Amino acid sequence: MCRAYVEHVLVGGLAALILTGCQSNSDSVPGDADDSRPWSAIAPDETVQASGTEPFWSVRVEGGQMIYTAPDLPEGQPIAVTRFSGRGGLSFSGELEGEVWTLVITQGECSDGMSDRSYPFTATLADGATTRQGCAWSAATPYRDAS
Repeated sequence: MCRAYVEHVLVGGLAALILTGCQSNSDSVPGDADDSRPWSAIAPDETVQASGTEPFWSVRVEGGQMIYTAPDLPEGQPIAVTRFSGRGGLSFSGELEGEVWTLVITQGECSDGMSDRSYPFTATLADGATTRQGCAWSAATPYRDAS
């Protein structure tokens, strides 16, 4: 139920409400429901990477900037973003040409469906009316190749 709400809110570009909305269903948020500390699986100074398929896309978030790349944009598009840590995850939001771009990272094993890699986080990237699903990782919490 929370996943559907996240996608609906992403279309509207309201990043701050995404993770707050997920808090109301304590069954979907890991940990103690009485714990109100922000999600801390990715440190504020860590570089975050995410990617997805169908269509192919990737982002790298570092130092207040998200670089979006896709087959039609191989050089990448920089977007200034702000970070928000909620109880169930993390988001980065910014604006590009009047559209709100939001990347939401949550805990959960993820597969890209094309490789034997296992990623530690799920990713949802939204820009205006387009929402993409993918996987995410950081240097401190990298993906694993199949053994």
